[in-house]
Amino acid sequence: MKVGIIGFGNLGQFLKNELDKDSNYEVVKIWNRTPDEGNGILPLDKITKENLKGIDLMIEVAHPDITKTYGKVILEETNLFIGSPTALSDQETYDLVEKLGTKYNRSIYVPTGALWAAEDIMKMAELGQLKGLTISMIKHPSSFKVLGDLKKLCNEALETSTLKTLYSGPVRDLCKLAPNNVNTMAGAAIAAKNLGFDNVKAKLIADPDLLEWHIVELDVIGEDGFNVRIRRENPAKPGAVTGNATYFSFLASIHRCKYKPSGIHIC
Repeated sequence: MKVGIIGFGNLGQFLKNELDKDSNYEVVKIWNRTPDEGNGILPLDKITKENLKGIDLMIEVAHPDITKTYGKVILEETNLFIGSPTALSDQETYDLVEKLGTKYNRSIYVPTGALWAAEDIMKMAELGQLKGLTISMIKHPSSFKVLGDLKKLCNEALETSTLKTLYSGPVRDLCKLAPNNVNTMAGAAIAAKNLGFDNVKAKLIADPDLLEWHIVELDVIGEDGFNVRIRRENPAKPGAVTGNATYFSFLASIHRCKYKPSGIHIC
């Protein structure tokens, strides 16, 4: 499989290094906000029809704006792995991606990332049995890249060494305020398709004492009192946006990007 990678930060470099070890994959092109054309790293404005020809899968691990800006030209040519699915919290972008997938017979993949039990959530949603889903993310304040009032609260948590709830509400609204931090929550909203971005609830908590972990908690509610609670503790250094285990989760998701019909898939 010939792949292209958009975004060559820590995660993009990790994925390239791992895919280079696998004879089933060939990384043929890389794009990045900071280009280095001498070493084959192209600028974003060279995500063009010509440069996409022959690529089987485009892997986006840069920023949600990539899907909004370049989703159309990518899906006209090939399949797309959206590593920043907060992009899909914008309904216009979601509808466009879904429409293009059908029109051009493309598969769009959304990685589970730090989300556990995604397939179980999807099954319940498909049967209409999923009645509620709350996903909480707890990290050191320096691991959050948030905007607006959330940034002020995050700074207060750091300065005063006190735990603070930065946000509690629908996932859709949070995606605008923390586009790089809550891809796991966006993935949950896509998996829980009968609830969606407006009815899956999110909590974002900054804990200055959480120096070595990223924690994700799920509270799933079904029919007749059915309830599942999951807590995932992922080793991570303060300031790290992505925890260690999530890197390998992304890699495993890429390995599952095969033989799917057109449309949006959690993988």
